[in-house]
Amino acid sequence: MTSSAAPQQWTTRNERGALPLIRCMAWIALRLGRPVARLILYPICLYFLIFSDASRRASRQYLSKVLDHPPRWRDTFHHYHAFASCVLDRIYFLNDQLHLFDLRAEGEEVAIDILRRFGGCILVGAHLGSFEATRALGRRQPDLRVSLVMFEENARKVQTVLDAINPKLVMDVISLGKADSMIEVGERLERGDFVGILADRSINGESQLRVPFLGAPARFPLGPFQMAALLKKPVVLMLGLYRGGRRYDVYFEPLTEASAVAAGRRDAEAERVLRLYVERLEHYCRLAPFNWFNFYDFWA
Repeated sequence: MTSSAAPQQWTTRNERGALPLIRCMAWIALRLGRPVARLILYPICLYFLIFSDASRRASRQYLSKVLDHPPRWRDTFHHYHAFASCVLDRIYFLNDQLHLFDLRAEGEEVAIDILRRFGGCILVGAHLGSFEATRALGRRQPDLRVSLVMFEENARKVQTVLDAINPKLVMDVISLGKADSMIEVGERLERGDFVGILADRSINGESQLRVPFLGAPARFPLGPFQMAALLKKPVVLMLGLYRGGRRYDVYFEPLTEASAVAAGRRDAEAERVLRLYVERLEHYCRLAPFNWFNFYDFWA
């Protein structure tokens, strides 16, 4: 069933943590190194485990759907720690310190083949693991340009720090919610860019589809898949799963080829690809259950 999006918790929730603290963590990460910075993650995660009631409830709600046992306190802590690790490692990915990580790719040839045959491509991901890990692999291809479509407002403090780490990446972000956002996406695709969209969250007023996800109906945005059908671009699922320590497993899966879709069939095609996307998202949630980083009531 399609519907217009209601206001979602993630777009209105206040950010926790002051900007000076975030800047301090970035300084520690780059000056003192990853081993020292990772030690600091433990008290930070413990703080949120104790004092962040809403995100703790959301974590337990999700973990109860994906684990084979009722979630315990240590499971929630593990969930927080995986998230904190990906946020920390994003600093190193953006700073081109790829030597710190063990990046393993599956299906990378899919993206390379599309780059050679079609040029532009829509990469759909989720708030599952690390998008920066997937972009790090993209740097192996000198002709590949990747732009990220994102809702920046809810993470503006973190983004300010990360932009300061690598100012070149500012141009790679297309902000959602502006009148010309989709026009800019279309222009990037036409010039041969890969455009990445985290397709598990909606913004207000966006068309949605409610589909089964981990045993209960949840709302997903149709916009990215409608855009792919309209622009006749291939859609590839991309996920960078954090596997602990310094290891990330990066996956690329084709969801649809570039093909002409009749105007009357575009909505049906968009719904078909979205359902396939959700099915694969569920698969990867079960494969790496602590990588899901939507800390709000996703099924509301």
